[in-house]
Amino acid sequence: MEFSELIRTGQAQAELLRGPEMPPLRGTLCVTGHHLLLSPGPQATPDLWLLLLRSVDSIEKRVAGDAGTITLRCKDLRVLQLDIEGVEATLDIARSIEALSSLESVITSFPFFYRPKGLRLGEAWHFHPPERYYKRIARETWSSPLPVPQTRAWRLSEANEDFSLCPSYPRAVIVPRAVDDDALARSARFRQGGRFPVLSYYHAPRGTVLLRSSQPLTGRQKLRCAEDEELLRAVLAEARPGARGFIVDTRSAQAAKQARMTGGGTEAKAAYPGWKRLHRPLERGRPLQESFVRLMEACGDPEQSMDRWLSRLDGCRWLSHVKEALSTACLAAQGMEWEGACILVHGAEGTDSTLLVTSLAQLILDPLSRTMAGFQELIEREWIQAGHPFQLRCAHSAFSHTRPKHEAPIFLLFLDCVWQLGRQFPLSLEFGEGMLLALFDHSYASPFGTFLCNSEKERPVSALDPST
Repeated sequence: MEFSELIRTGQAQAELLRGPEMPPLRGTLCVTGHHLLLSPGPQATPDLWLLLLRSVDSIEKRVAGDAGTITLRCKDLRVLQLDIEGVEATLDIARSIEALSSLESVITSFPFFYRPKGLRLGEAWHFHPPERYYKRIARETWSSPLPVPQTRAWRLSEANEDFSLCPSYPRAVIVPRAVDDDALARSARFRQGGRFPVLSYYHAPRGTVLLRSSQPLTGRQKLRCAEDEELLRAVLAEARPGARGFIVDTRSAQAAKQARMTGGGTEAKAAYPGWKRLHRPLERGRPLQESFVRLMEACGDPEQSMDRWLSRLDGCRWLSHVKEALSTACLAAQGMEWEGACILVHGAEGTDSTLLVTSLAQLILDPLSRTMAGFQELIEREWIQAGHPFQLRCAHSAFSHTRPKHEAPIFLLFLDCVWQLGRQFPLSLEFGEGMLLALFDHSYASPFGTFLCNSEKERPVSALDPST
């Protein structure tokens, strides 16, 4: 398919309205395979207005007389209005934008065509491979104040080299040294999507660990897996003396019980001695997406009174989701720091609210994660490599007219939680809201390939590394 086949009209005269605080911009509007451009012309400012078509979330068109108006609602929450000369040109440009902004194939996206100056293709990939974090753990364990270094307690396993154990995990994961690869394979078959428990963070000051996984597949028969039980026993055995564990389940007790009817479930207390299960329900999926939509609807009404605004803000429950996520992360962090406990976090699939909790807990506990470089590593390790399905979750933002399928602003919720931490502790973060806004923009539409695809397995198939 050629992009030219989807472009019905190449250019038209138009006026762009970008908001009440910015002057209108008039000039020639052009449609390309990936961008919408408006050139003001030689007599005006030389600045060229540019919009990545992938950032368009919804489009509305109206015609009156011999002109038309196109309203673009973007994934970064901007609302733009184009007043275009000519009815036919308006309709053709609207159809072109609709077609080009909704292409599903990854290899047709702009990162595969973008060639920035000063960067070579593929050179920014894998800045933070699992091997690098494993070496950091080794250094920290040897310098730990604990009487017995725990370096030999963990190993870097490449049992998932071909993604046969878990398609959403990276090629290498950190696991207890006492558990061999055959046991990992059996544990993977006992966990949804193959996401067996792996190390997420080693807390050197207390010698405790944070792990993540998906739910066990106990089902109605309350099945067990000896290798999965052995893995979690090994975690406690290799931690500090007398360590105990908490399983933080991000579902309600009722939801976890219902999951058994469809093959899922929870860890039985008798099968996992030393581990105590805690339920801290966090919304995800459609309820979270609908909360985001209602928040944007409330923000987009400039005529409402303060009482009405506060009522709608409370009714959308977005800040409740922020509070619940931070409270659960604090629970995990306090368990590791104050009680010297090991923490396993999981929900159902282990790719959404699980990663939200583990990444926030690390931000609270680990000073390195609060630096610019450390925060970038945290996102790459806990979101991109850990298998958060960005392609599915960020397909649409808050303005799309299509019924939500897999969309959910989990990553945006994480960024909002980080912003809240920065507001409460202004000197704790080496970066500011500009960094968070940039990450939000790029997660939904970007000239780079960082957030494309849903897992490490998919990225080589699409040739992301050598092409973006």
